Amino acid sequence: MRSSTYWKAVLLDRDNFLERVLEFLKHSGVRFCVIGGTGVNAYAYPVVTEDLDIVVAAEEIETLESNLSGDFKVRRFAHSINVSAPPSKLQVQIQTDPRYFGFVDRAETRTVMDFQLPVANIEDILQGKIWAATDTGRRQSKRQKDLADIARIIEVAPELRSRVPAELLSKML
Repeated sequence: MRSSTYWKAVLLDRDNFLERVLEFLKHSGVRFCVIGGTGVNAYAYPVVTEDLDIVVAAEEIETLESNLSGDFKVRRFAHSINVSAPPSKLQVQIQTDPRYFGFVDRAETRTVMDFQLPVANIEDILQGKIWAATDTGRRQSKRQKDLADIARIIEVAPELRSRVPAELLSKML
């Protein structure tokens, strides 16, 4: 079974929401890259996640949000724009925190669930996970997942361990 088939089955994505969003991004010309747990999956052994986190070039956020709302359910939050299409459980989360904008320029094409997509480089993915794991406004369960993602990154790129703050390393098994 292909990775994308498994992912779509778990997420109940029978209406091809994932492909529709990716096709939209491709044809819109918006510069973007995959980040978050799915980004970690592009470098490490993949785990199932119900979201696809991306960051887009800063100057394209408003246009993208407007254009997506024609075909999908779009909700804006403090640091993200969430895009969905029920009944699919998949959430596309567009990061709007300015710290992530530079990731797009350093992205490289990698395989993500059988798709060739621009993915933030591994150092940027690690940095994003460090920011998430130290964000006290996030739920504890999400921060634990971020720690696990940091551990997955360190397993495949042990040279990056020195970039992880001691306070986070001490919480990892």
